[in-house]
Amino acid sequence: MKIKDMFTKKIDREIQGVIIVGQGEDVNVSQELEEYVVTRELQKHFADFYSAYKKGIVGTTPKMGVWISGFFGSGKSHFLKILSYLLENRQVGDRKAMEYFVDDKKIVDPMVLADMKLAAEIPTDVILFNIDSKSETNGKQNKDAIVNVFLKVFNQMQGFCGSIPHVADLERRLTEEGRYDEFKAAFEEEYGDPWEDSRQDFDFIQDSVVDALVSMDFMSEAAARNWCEKAAEPYTISIEDFAKRVKTYIERKGNNHHVVFLVDEIGQYIGDDSKLMLNLQTVTEELGKECMGKAWVIVTSQQDIDSITKVKGNDFSKIQGRFDTRLSLSSANVDAVIKKRILEKTEPAAQTLRLLYEQKATIIKNLIVFNDTAEKKLYANEEDFAEVYPFVPYQFNLLSSVLTSIRTHGASGKHLSGGERSMLALFKESAVNVMDEETGVIVPFHRFYDALENFLDHSHSGVIIRAYDNSYINPDKKDRDVFAINVLKTLFMIKYVLEIEANIDNITSLMIENIDDDRIELKGRVEEALKVLMRQMLVQKNGSVYVFLTDEEQEVNNEIEKENVETPEIITKAAEMIFEDIFPGKRYIYPVFNGRYAFGFNQFVDDRPYKANQNFDIGLRVLTPWYDGSAEDATLRMMSGQGKEVLAVLPNDAEFLTEIQAYLKIEGFLRKNTSTQLAKYETIKEAKRVEMRERNQNAKLYLTEALKEATIYVNGDVVRVNGKEVGSRINEAIGRLVQTVYHKLSYIDTPMGEAEIRKMLHQSNQLSLGLEGGTESNVHALEDVQGFIAMNTHNHMKTSMKTVKDRFMKAPYGFVEDDVHWLVARLFKRGDLSFTVNGATVSLNNKTEEEIIGFITKKAFAEKLLMEERVRVSDKDKKAVRDVMKETFRTTTSAEDEDTIMKNFQRYAQNTIYEIERLEAKYMQYPYPGKRVLSSGKTLMQSVVQIQSALDFFTTVSQKRDDFFDFAEDYEPIKTFFEGEQSTIFARALDMLAIFDDSKTYIVNDELENIVAQMRSITRQEKPYANIPKLPELRERFMSCYVKILQQESAPVLDSIDQAWKRVLEVLSTKEYNDQKRTAYYEKFQEIQDGATHCNNVSTLRSYADKADALKLRLLNEMDELDRKLARQKAEEEARRQAEEAKQSGKPAPEVTVAPAPVKIRKTKNVSIKMMTGTSSWRLESKEDIARYMDSLRKTLEAQLDEDTIVNVEF
Repeated sequence: MKIKDMFTKKIDREIQGVIIVGQGEDVNVSQELEEYVVTRELQKHFADFYSAYKKGIVGTTPKMGVWISGFFGSGKSHFLKILSYLLENRQVGDRKAMEYFVDDKKIVDPMVLADMKLAAEIPTDVILFNIDSKSETNGKQNKDAIVNVFLKVFNQMQGFCGSIPHVADLERRLTEEGRYDEFKAAFEEEYGDPWEDSRQDFDFIQDSVVDALVSMDFMSEAAARNWCEKAAEPYTISIEDFAKRVKTYIERKGNNHHVVFLVDEIGQYIGDDSKLMLNLQTVTEELGKECMGKAWVIVTSQQDIDSITKVKGNDFSKIQGRFDTRLSLSSANVDAVIKKRILEKTEPAAQTLRLLYEQKATIIKNLIVFNDTAEKKLYANEEDFAEVYPFVPYQFNLLSSVLTSIRTHGASGKHLSGGERSMLALFKESAVNVMDEETGVIVPFHRFYDALENFLDHSHSGVIIRAYDNSYINPDKKDRDVFAINVLKTLFMIKYVLEIEANIDNITSLMIENIDDDRIELKGRVEEALKVLMRQMLVQKNGSVYVFLTDEEQEVNNEIEKENVETPEIITKAAEMIFEDIFPGKRYIYPVFNGRYAFGFNQFVDDRPYKANQNFDIGLRVLTPWYDGSAEDATLRMMSGQGKEVLAVLPNDAEFLTEIQAYLKIEGFLRKNTSTQLAKYETIKEAKRVEMRERNQNAKLYLTEALKEATIYVNGDVVRVNGKEVGSRINEAIGRLVQTVYHKLSYIDTPMGEAEIRKMLHQSNQLSLGLEGGTESNVHALEDVQGFIAMNTHNHMKTSMKTVKDRFMKAPYGFVEDDVHWLVARLFKRGDLSFTVNGATVSLNNKTEEEIIGFITKKAFAEKLLMEERVRVSDKDKKAVRDVMKETFRTTTSAEDEDTIMKNFQRYAQNTIYEIERLEAKYMQYPYPGKRVLSSGKTLMQSVVQIQSALDFFTTVSQKRDDFFDFAEDYEPIKTFFEGEQSTIFARALDMLAIFDDSKTYIVNDELENIVAQMRSITRQEKPYANIPKLPELRERFMSCYVKILQQESAPVLDSIDQAWKRVLEVLSTKEYNDQKRTAYYEKFQEIQDGATHCNNVSTLRSYADKADALKLRLLNEMDELDRKLARQKAEEEARRQAEEAKQSGKPAPEVTVAPAPVKIRKTKNVSIKMMTGTSSWRLESKEDIARYMDSLRKTLEAQLDEDTIVNVEF
């Protein structure tokens, strides 16, 4: 059966597929009404519309707006046109518009039908127009653009001039006065042509207009001329005045007259222009307010009203209130119309098709398949197949999206109501193209292009037209059905459609032309066609997607192709993708001890390092299909073994490199400061930015897949890794490499850190450190570190911490810093290493544990801390030190390590030094015994305290072992001496001896001298400790004897003091100042007497007699001086008295006053007889001796005599 014989109505009949508002031929209108399909969705829309419209018929309503929305091709313009026929109830042939709906029972609901009939009976002026075509060329720039268009069509509806509002106002005035016909006749008679044909050329017919108006006596010539001049000026009308004009018109018509403005494509006209939106709002609002449901505004738009009123910064809530009735046409409505008007089958044809589907359902399902995410409707069952054939269900939605996208990107600019294709026409014309084919044919998607071609702009259609002239694409010079060009048409149609991805499989499905097509063979043809189209630069490939190129895009692509991108640049970009995005890990985490060990690895792609200065022990090298080295298996094995690298050899598919190359070319093109000739291609450039991102993603995707399939070499062998993901595969391979390269990492069996170092250094018992079950932790690591440092020591080199780290943090160890720190600390604590920092020896004896930890762990000391193997101390020396500690300090040590023993010893030695220094201070007071022992002991202790080297320390102590023992033996009794009463007893004995020594000149007593000799013998002994108990008894005897002597010596002394005391008081009693001085003089002598009374020293006691004599002479002299002073004062007083008396008696004073004779005052000199004799005793043996002494005394006394001087000799 041929396709054309399947349809109920002839497929090639004339169908009005182009909806033109204003086209009114009865034949077309009749067909439109007759074939108009009222779908289930439209049943509801008619019900909603007439329910609202009825309110304005039976009453009033301000809600007089209807907003009809729907995608391009959904039939909204057709619906608007049908509404205009029904509201006007237009006479079409021998029937009125409503009768088509009634007779054909298009409306199911009788209530809706009744409302429609009611509306049809109301006289209505219908004004149907496309606002863009009615608008002036620059109309959109005018803020009143919409009201001007409304006024224009309103005038035209009344038969007035639409283009010149001033002329329309004249016509309205003439009509209102009933003289319009008279004017038209007068003008035609004057001008020669009818008024309606001439009025648009108003500028050229003004004289004839003036003459006509004057001739019919409507205006004077001056008034007519004046009006013509005003008519040439711009016309303005307020929206309020326009609404009132409409209201006036309706009221004049009477009989519930209605006016309906049906505006097509208002949404596209307004766009996002808020001024136009505001104008529409005001027009609708004023018409609603003035006419209250007698004037309606019905508009169509691709967007619903909520979307179009979201204009920034404005409130359009009022317009939403006016457009209360909102009708939205969906794609289902279009599908139903097409199936009803175009594809309705005869019963035999439907049955044939159902049987065909039953037979080939599986084949058809496998033939047409799509592999992207958006749903594409396919045949649901045999009924669906019979209903849609020769089309495929997906084509309804897809074509709708294509039309919308072409309208946005590729149409020539005409609006739908002005001549664009409807979905109905496209399906009808595509079906006509296959009408002579037999059953089994399917309309491929590219067939729709032919029906659209004339409505496309040249940048799109020109590409396809020129493809026919391309001998590579069309070698046979065919005019139609060139397979490659059909593929190109298909790619054009889906270029801007997001719902379908233009990959090979989807393109193949779109190209199916028969249910018996071999899909595999067709796919091969599509691939070949795409290769040809790509070579001719008409199509480009982005990943797996193929893109149709417009003329401008081809021009941009040519510019992009000229961009020079070097291979190293591509490899660098590939490396960035691998090491930043796909496998971003910079370290391999070894799966022990919670990820303690992380190994960095060198990163290479082919021969290019990803980053400079990579010096890790291991590496990952990815080899691409562009690698210019040998890809032989043996070579790759050798590379992986020698280079300590994981080799990931990618499959021989360079697709990802091609994508990177394209990405870099686009990037280079966009980065350049493009010339002005490319400025118009800004949209294409933006698309290229998107394409660049897509190619980047594609390259990443392909590269990821390549890495999943890569052949991996490790240690000279191809490895079979278990993981499927890139990360797990590479990680597993690097893990195997790590086990080989860092084969001594297992030497660390217990992870240690700074906390463990601190704990270890603070513990004193070395044997307990690091031992669990008797086994040393990390023993093999300790052995290797010790061996390394020992080797350097034997070569006379000290080893820095940095050197140790460099050695053991690299292969084959791979230890972390904490490991190395602990190992060094452990060896140090164990006594296997010695430290120096800045040339000074460091040990636990001269540094705190925290300082030692700082030296080991802080980076600042990495090169300053030097270590060497430590020479171990002999057991003999160790024993000697322990013995000395036991004997000298009365203590033992449980520590085994040399530094701790040395530290303890030196601490006790230092304490002993402090103890000796405290004792030495006591010798400042008394010559206690043992001072030499203390001095030599202090020197001995100081000699070991200052030693830093453990070896020197143990040797020194061992050598001075006997000295320490001697000191210990001598030191103990000294400590006992000072701790008990011995030192006090000894000091008292010394005090007694000092008293005796001070007085021995005056003492002659054999018993006392014998006691003193015994005491002195004991105190002078070097070690008197055994005899000190004798001192208390000797001291007692000494005191008894000495007190007796003291009593004997004190009697004459006290007598001498008493005589001197009496003599002074005797002289004082004769003086007038006796009362004033007596107490002071008394106290002075009392003090001397008390001193003598309590004195326990004979020598000192004797001095008190001399003190009394000296005081007597001093006080006597003091009284003599006081006497003289008093005498002078009295003489001066007498002289003043006499002068005063002379003055009072009135006697004139003599001119020369003779001073009175001075009063003689005699001085007194007090001397002691001892001073006069010059000796304390006389030795007389003869008379001559007496004479000699007396003669000497006489001379001395005579020498003391002086004028006016009295000499008192005191005995």
